[in-house]
Order: sequence, then C-alpha cells, then structure tokens
Amino acid sequence: MISKKTYVFVAAASVLAGCAGLVSVTDEDVVAALKDSFSERSIAKLDRLDQSELQRACSQYARAELPAPLREKLQQAALDAVKYPADNKYLGDWKSGEKVAQNGRGMQFTDDEKTVNGGNCYACHQLDKQEISYGNIGPSLWNYGKLRGDSEPIMKYTWAKIWNSHSFNACSQMPRYGGANILTESQLKDVMALLLDPSSPVNK
Repeated sequence: MISKKTYVFVAAASVLAGCAGLVSVTDEDVVAALKDSFSERSIAKLDRLDQSELQRACSQYARAELPAPLREKLQQAALDAVKYPADNKYLGDWKSGEKVAQNGRGMQFTDDEKTVNGGNCYACHQLDKQEISYGNIGPSLWNYGKLRGDSEPIMKYTWAKIWNSHSFNACSQMPRYGGANILTESQLKDVMALLLDPSSPVNK
C-alpha cells in the first residue's frame, strides 16, 4: 500500500511533469506528509506544523493578494491580542537588547526548557553599524529611534510590531516574539531600548 509521503511525492513529480490532472492532492495530504516526515525531538514538537487561521489564509493566498477585508480582519485580530507592558514602561536596557538581537538560540531540538531564547534580529535586519554580518530580508533598523522619535504612538507601534508583526502586515515573515512566547516581556523591553534609546548604538 502506498504511503501518504510517497503519494505526495508522486503527486509533486506529476505536477512537475505536466501531469497535474492525473493526481489530486489536498491540504490535508500535505500536512499529513509533513508530519510523517518529521519526528519530535526534545522541545521541538509536531504541533509547530499546525497553522493558525492567519497562516492558513496566507498559505491559501501565497500567489495572490489577500482580499482587503480578510487582511484587515486578520491584522486587527493580531493587534487586539497584543499585550502591552503592565507598568506602561517600554524601554529596558539596550545592552541586554543587543545580546537578544545577537542570540539565535532557543526553541530548537538541541535546546531545552532552560535555554534562553534569542531574537536573532541580525539574521534579517541591520541594526548596529559595527556589526557587519546581518541579513536583508527585513528593512534596515539603523537610526530607528533617531528617525522616528519616542512618542507614545511610536512606542506602541514598535511594541506591537515586535509582539506580533501580523498586526500591521498579515503575512509578515517576522516571528511573533510576544504572541508566540519567544521572548519575555523583559527581553522585549530590552529590544525596544536597543531600537529607541538615544544612547543605543543603533541611534548613533
């Protein structure tokens, strides 16, 4: 009996060969094949493959623009779920924020529950000019606070963007650092300070 993994492989091969009409593959088949291809190790569990409503919508419209009403609905739901600092203080220590930005560890199968998660911010963004190794998937954050200031709207926007980037871009590839419990509130404040504190090297 053909396994689901083989079935999906044959289906993909058929599509590539121009024979897509011979095989029908559903979203459920793809998810089943993915889960059949991975095994749980340490803290890396298979539930990471389960999509949220927003992720399913973004997958559905991967090759087309999200309809405006759906996009606005998903973004508003993400924004409504943002938890702002209980003490209304947004900035921590930028030096600790730099450590969070440099740290790419956490939530991997080689980690455990005691591993301190990092933000791995440099993988996608330029921040400190002294760091020459950075990605460009995301925009440069050089002079982020210097250009934007530290008004309350900017503070809230930046916090929400880090907490759940889908608040402003439904299909953003940026991790949901707060919404997915990747960073603690204290770490989020430190990253905020890295971006907005005038003494941070980001704003020099």
